[in-house]
Amino acid sequence: MPTPPRPLPAAQPVVLRWHGRWLWLCMLLWVAALLAGPARAGELVLDPQRSAHPAWPAVTLLSDPNQTLSLTDVRRRAAEFTVPNTPEANLGSRRDVVWLRVPVRVPVPAGGAAGSGSEGQWVFDIDYPPMNRVDLYLVTDGRLALQRRLGASQPFSKRPMATRTHALELALAPGVLHEVYLRVQTESVMVLPMHFSTAEHFRTREARMQALQGLTAGVALALLVYSLGHWLSLRNSLFGLYALMMLASGTFFLHLYGLMQQHLVEELVGVVARISPLSVLLAMVAGSLFVVQALETGRHSPRLHRGLLAMAWLSAGGMALCLVGLLDYRSAQTEAVVLGPLLMALAVAAAWAAGRRGERAGWYMLVGWTSYAVGALAIAGLMRGLLPANGWTLHLFQAGWLIEVLVWLRVLGLHIEAVRSAAERTEVERRILARMAATDALTGLPNRRGLDTALAAALATARSDHALAVYLLDLDGFKQVNDRLGHEAGDTLLVQVGHRLAGQLRPSDVVARLGGDEFVIVASGLSGDAEALARGIGRKLLDAFREPFDVAGQRCAVGLTIGFAMAPHDGLAGADLLKRADAAMYSGKQGGRHCLRRGEASAGLAGA
Repeated sequence: MPTPPRPLPAAQPVVLRWHGRWLWLCMLLWVAALLAGPARAGELVLDPQRSAHPAWPAVTLLSDPNQTLSLTDVRRRAAEFTVPNTPEANLGSRRDVVWLRVPVRVPVPAGGAAGSGSEGQWVFDIDYPPMNRVDLYLVTDGRLALQRRLGASQPFSKRPMATRTHALELALAPGVLHEVYLRVQTESVMVLPMHFSTAEHFRTREARMQALQGLTAGVALALLVYSLGHWLSLRNSLFGLYALMMLASGTFFLHLYGLMQQHLVEELVGVVARISPLSVLLAMVAGSLFVVQALETGRHSPRLHRGLLAMAWLSAGGMALCLVGLLDYRSAQTEAVVLGPLLMALAVAAAWAAGRRGERAGWYMLVGWTSYAVGALAIAGLMRGLLPANGWTLHLFQAGWLIEVLVWLRVLGLHIEAVRSAAERTEVERRILARMAATDALTGLPNRRGLDTALAAALATARSDHALAVYLLDLDGFKQVNDRLGHEAGDTLLVQVGHRLAGQLRPSDVVARLGGDEFVIVASGLSGDAEALARGIGRKLLDAFREPFDVAGQRCAVGLTIGFAMAPHDGLAGADLLKRADAAMYSGKQGGRHCLRRGEASAGLAGA
């Protein structure tokens, strides 16, 4: 008969349903992004009634592979400009210089005249901050009216407008044909989401984007501080890896959305100029090791474990080469784009395997990695020129990342629970072992080690008006019972002796077994006539042994010989008191047994 499938954990169906719906939603968004894009027109008409106009529908393109063409040259070759055969606002990874032409016209207001001096102010911006260099030329009515340089390669203070995007205010007279020429050169990809907006609309949009990116940066910072705090307090590397991911991802988004140069650094030079691929590679190193440790892949999935470690090493190697300048921006970015999907495939497989084993962390990580994967595939599609550059594709990676890190926060919570449970189990085991080490295995009473601990604690409070008595007891007739009934019966008798002794004492008194048929009793808190009280306890113990024991169905009579010493009267050292009590007990044995004596000079009390 076929083996029935293993039942899924109770939480799995809910997670899988949510997981499936998320996948379908992301696929629909992906298709919508691919199909989106306005129809192209010959020239862009800026309707004053609309606050923003995407420029891409009017864009045409001319390649300059030798990087030698001037504005005059490209104007002469106007007939060679072609409509880009690419997704909207995305030319992909190109090493050549590209010239773009955007013909723009502002309608003449009702009652006005062409070129009447009623000029319209528009803000032109390219909403892709990593773009290295864009030289903008505004040709109005056939004459060069404006020339400005945009891009991240120049210091922030030299930008035409102090904004995170590459923006410039243009005065576009109504009724006149304006041509915007853009000479684009970049080390990364040519992602060019361009808009003409009114100043008010541009400011409103930027304020919203600043708030959104500030919120995201705040989340990353809070999680970074949280994970660092736990890493420092718990010394757990999983929190350190999470902190590393927060640092790398947060840095990447600051650069991607332009906040780094706007608020943190004036100029992107040296290593800072390659911070984007470096951050991605660092996040991949930390993410690989996070999965390895959180899901214990080395113990459960050796092949996935080796694959994840390989991703970590390859990413770390790319980082090292990029840092020393042997890997340029474009090559490091290509490595991240190639390795990223491999890492995600390995991580999703490891999370699925962990979930199938019944580990809740596996299902949470599966949801997190799936969210991250959708966003990462979107950004990879942008980098490869496969997706249009619009609001969805430019921010889907950030949304997926945010879901991932919040879900992984739950993974850290589960890890804390596991660490706490392990610590509690360790403490319980430690206490059990300590109790076993200080306990007689047969009777359950303290052994010599347990006695030393209890006696030391009791002696710390002993004084003349708060005395302590130490009794050493030896059974009379035990050997005969052992020889007659056997060792098992003898062990049973010793257990019963321990119970009977404890039954005659106060809860604060201690009964211990030294070994064989020798027992020790520590009675503290004897005030007033301490010796009389001590002798009274001893006589009570002797009287308790007048009644025989029932062992294996037979009545066995055994007696006691007791020697005792007192603190502080006879000393304050536990070893000295036991020696005195032992000497007194031995004297009692010599003097007739079943008696109570204190020291060598104490008088014995004969038992019945």
